[in-house]
Amino acid sequence: MHRREFSRTAALSPLALMLGAAHLPTLAQTAAGYREGTDFLRLQRPAPVDAPAGKVEVVEFFWYNCPHCFRFEPTFDQWSSKAPAHVVVRRLPVAFRDDNVPQQRLYYALEAMGRADDLHRKVFHAVHVEKQRLNTQDEISAWMAKQGVDKAKFLEFYNSFG
Repeated sequence: MHRREFSRTAALSPLALMLGAAHLPTLAQTAAGYREGTDFLRLQRPAPVDAPAGKVEVVEFFWYNCPHCFRFEPTFDQWSSKAPAHVVVRRLPVAFRDDNVPQQRLYYALEAMGRADDLHRKVFHAVHVEKQRLNTQDEISAWMAKQGVDKAKFLEFYNSFG
């Protein structure tokens, strides 16, 4: 596949997801012209997914300090709240460096506590709007306490990932 064709298809894919399933036939028609072995290679071992059979898994990779992730989050939230029933949405925090791991653990702790829905966006807001540093266990646990979360309970979840 030529770089320009790939770029055009890659650029259209998120747009189609944001605009809804009505635009997916256009994408499918565009992709129909690609040939296996020439334009793409089929994976010998498909990437594992958590979605049950018959479902489509959409994974959002993010990092709380990423300004692009912060700006994209409202759009992704809006889209995912209206995703078709056959779509399973999953968030996956990334740690590009060791110093990113505390925020990765923060998300997993929120998820394990059942608090990701109400606190995930607040973490982004604290980092990007309020300019709070949430880069260490101490900074994160202090912020969580200010959100009304029992600090000891949070730390129990936070430290269970290791």
